[in-house]
Amino acid sequence: MNRHRPARSASAGELLSTLQQLTSRARREVELHQARVELAEALQRKMLPASLPTLPGLQTAARYAPARSGLDIGGDWYDGFLLPDGSLAFAMGDVQGHDVEAAALMGQIRIAMRAIAATAADPGEVVGRTNDLLLSVDSDLFATCTFARLDPVTWELQTARAGHVSAVWATADGRSGVTSDEGGLPLGIKSGQRYPVTRRRLSGAGAFVLVTDGVVEGPSFPIEEGLAAVERLVASGVRADAGELADAVLQAAEQTGHEDDAAVLVLRHATTLAPG
Repeated sequence: MNRHRPARSASAGELLSTLQQLTSRARREVELHQARVELAEALQRKMLPASLPTLPGLQTAARYAPARSGLDIGGDWYDGFLLPDGSLAFAMGDVQGHDVEAAALMGQIRIAMRAIAATAADPGEVVGRTNDLLLSVDSDLFATCTFARLDPVTWELQTARAGHVSAVWATADGRSGVTSDEGGLPLGIKSGQRYPVTRRRLSGAGAFVLVTDGVVEGPSFPIEEGLAAVERLVASGVRADAGELADAVLQAAEQTGHEDDAAVLVLRHATTLAPG
């Protein structure tokens, strides 16, 4: 029997060496994946605006949170900027996928939408031309988005939606709801799409809130329930500071058990400026 012991010892050594090699390889793969995650997150945060435009009587705030697992980052975005005619533009979107490619495409869409909005006053045209531009770069990804334009004189909010989650609104006099805008296909699906424009006037005090699906939908949590929960939250906090309301909406997303990243954009209007 002693003649077989060296063979067993050699076999055990080979097994140990193989395990060490596998462990080392797994560690390198984890480190590489983590580097990709960190790059995607850095890309996204650098591409999101450092501040949002405001008006007397209008507070704006936005929040973003990566996926709770920490492994899926890069798809959601928000934006807000001043247009050449003095109007305010706001956007909220979600790119398919959650990696460096999604983060990079998100940045391209955001920049393209800014450039197009500078020459196209109609939100539907802005979204339609962004859709055609996305198709021209031959990407396999698609994106949903809502683009809004606020007139600083009439306080009319014009919105166009491309397959994105409905918005939530509430007023200080006790009214609230979930928008039912017609909308159109997500960006990057089909060329030549037309996106209907919905017009609403922000009269009196209230809030208009855009979210991504990570806020209102989870693996076993229907989007209708999520939107209803956000509506109740916005209605109860309609007089709160825009930043506080954005924090509350983002925190409420935890109840969905979502594994996606999440973003919130709040327009908190305290009054309406007289046309002039």
